[in-house]
Amino acid sequence: MNATTDIILDVRDAAKSFDGLRAVAGATFRVVRGSITALIGPNGAGKTTMFDLLSGFARPDAGSIILSGHDITGKAPHRIARFGLVRTFQLTRVLAGMSVIDNMLLAAADQPGEKLTSLLAGPARARAAEAAARERAFDLLETFGLKAKLTDYAGALSGGQRKLLEIARALMTNPSIVLLDEPMAGVNPTLGRSILDHIEALRKEHGTTFLFVEHDMDVVMTRSDHVIVMAQGQVIADGTPADIRSDAKVIAAYLGGGPVESTAP
Repeated sequence: MNATTDIILDVRDAAKSFDGLRAVAGATFRVVRGSITALIGPNGAGKTTMFDLLSGFARPDAGSIILSGHDITGKAPHRIARFGLVRTFQLTRVLAGMSVIDNMLLAAADQPGEKLTSLLAGPARARAAEAAARERAFDLLETFGLKAKLTDYAGALSGGQRKLLEIARALMTNPSIVLLDEPMAGVNPTLGRSILDHIEALRKEHGTTFLFVEHDMDVVMTRSDHVIVMAQGQVIADGTPADIRSDAKVIAAYLGGGPVESTAP
């Protein structure tokens, strides 16, 4: 593990129960700044609940979550987003009745034009901020291959394109860490590779950290720097893809007795 100053997300003894069922049972892990980290585990391991705890869509019963030195434990999603953490969902959440560009602009943070007092006090500043937001939206849509669709309704996009839009929209806030919930689910292989290439480029160019849940082991083993494995609400392994591939606990709990294989060369 890198020095403490390189840790962007520090989760300690996080726990969450629903009607007596322990979905997360004292999970502890860290995410290194600028990394692409995979969170894997069998169905029911607690991965989605962990994402809900990290992003504020659920409150932990116990434990702590520290983001870039800030305690975000139990805070609301919009407050956590202001600290630099945003997420996407396995089932994409776009505003189907709005255009692609409007979906993007709606996500832009701290627009002075949203407040009447700011608009009246500084109309030039408001116009400049809105122009900057529009330019960023255009750049992101171009990066994700959606610029030709900017005036289309989001609901008219394919499933894969909606997933691209959701990721692009999340990036409108200039986040320091993005949580991706099964980014490959329902996406054809070509588009899936494009999403992964964009993620890698954003990490290299902007230092953005990515934590993603994924069941495709080829993606996990070939595209992540670090892998965290959950089972029964706890973290049972934490290491490089090479470490995880041969970890006996992972083989027993996640794969039922076979080695973690990647078919990629």
